[in-house]
Amino acid sequence: MPDRCDLELLLTGNELMSGDTVDSNSAMIAQHFLGSGLPVRRKVTVGDDRALLAENITAAAARCDVLLINGGLGPTRDDLTAEVIAELLGEPLVQHERAEKHIHEWCARRGLEANAANLKQSWYPRSAQLIENPIGSAMGFSVYLEQTLVIATPGVPSELSAMLPAVEAFIATYHSLSGGYTHRLRTFGLGESTAQQLIDNGIPDWPEDIELGFRAGLPLLEIKLYSSLGRDDARLHALIERLTTLLGDHIIGEGDMTIAGALQQVLREQSLHMTTAESCTGGLIASLVTAEPGASAVFHAGFVAYSNDIKQQLLGVSPAIIERDGAVSEAVVSEMLAGALARSGAEVGVAVSGIAGPDGGTPEKPVGTVCIAWGRRDQIRSYQCLVRGQRQFFQQMVAALALDLLRRQLLDLPEFPHYLLRQRRA
Repeated sequence: MPDRCDLELLLTGNELMSGDTVDSNSAMIAQHFLGSGLPVRRKVTVGDDRALLAENITAAAARCDVLLINGGLGPTRDDLTAEVIAELLGEPLVQHERAEKHIHEWCARRGLEANAANLKQSWYPRSAQLIENPIGSAMGFSVYLEQTLVIATPGVPSELSAMLPAVEAFIATYHSLSGGYTHRLRTFGLGESTAQQLIDNGIPDWPEDIELGFRAGLPLLEIKLYSSLGRDDARLHALIERLTTLLGDHIIGEGDMTIAGALQQVLREQSLHMTTAESCTGGLIASLVTAEPGASAVFHAGFVAYSNDIKQQLLGVSPAIIERDGAVSEAVVSEMLAGALARSGAEVGVAVSGIAGPDGGTPEKPVGTVCIAWGRRDQIRSYQCLVRGQRQFFQQMVAALALDLLRRQLLDLPEFPHYLLRQRRA
């Protein structure tokens, strides 16, 4: 087997070119194979055009070891992948008995009778080796074109995800995979530039052969470390320890950990239950918590009190406090949380009220102003800050802030993290 294996992607579909479908498949493929020591070297996207497909397949086959084609295996006329590859091989399309049986069984499970359009998906180049699709009707296939292993997969994301382990195993029978490893740390409250500067200052001797990468998302920043030597690379573990010390309480967890998931973990460890009282986030905080498996063990109730009347009736907020301080005030969110705790029986919780925009602000409380309360019945803390951005961004960031502040309190971390102290200084 060759020591090095170059992987390229070719994605096909008019819907990708028009923007009707957002390409998530290439990210899925790249993340899957990076952990196998097979990074994607090039990605090309083309529409459902026979000439463009042939041109790009031929070009890729002249330079890479493995070409993974995603899309174009469906039942419609614009699904051209199998036809174009057969033409490049100089082979006819033939109906593969195994694929035909797969389609009949797939249709039967749905109470359908396979028609001509379904059965189009059983025709592949004569030399094709088929790859199982455990949930979809179109099987994948592979051929050798010149010296390149060409693998074609369906474009439906759920089907691709289910097929990737089999695709990886198939590649491994022809090419040596190095077994590289990517370790992911998830952080909150740090931007890419801040994180990079901290690392540059704190770890100036970063080794060149361990790759450092960042993936900015909302609301988390993911920091990735990749070693081609795999999970047991001692230098990788030493760097992870140094990063953990350097970034400290900004680290939420590893892998796919979310802020809600991290908080849930603390709640379970401390045998606590939480509640939420939300105005400007409209139930988003409760939704984030209950989206995590096991939420029923730690979540009691969520209250959405948008209007002032409901804040008073549902949560017992004093009309006099609303009149004196306004609905967006630390006093009001503290009373909202106290009311939610009393009515739900939960030991801890969060409450938020803010001005999401685009209008409704004043010189004293501009759009983006938010007040957050968090904590236990006898230890409610509150804070007012400014979260600038569009309405959806505002809501997502406020929800993350509230969950993180409660997490920090339960773990006895510093009350005011970097992201709030930096705003206070500004």
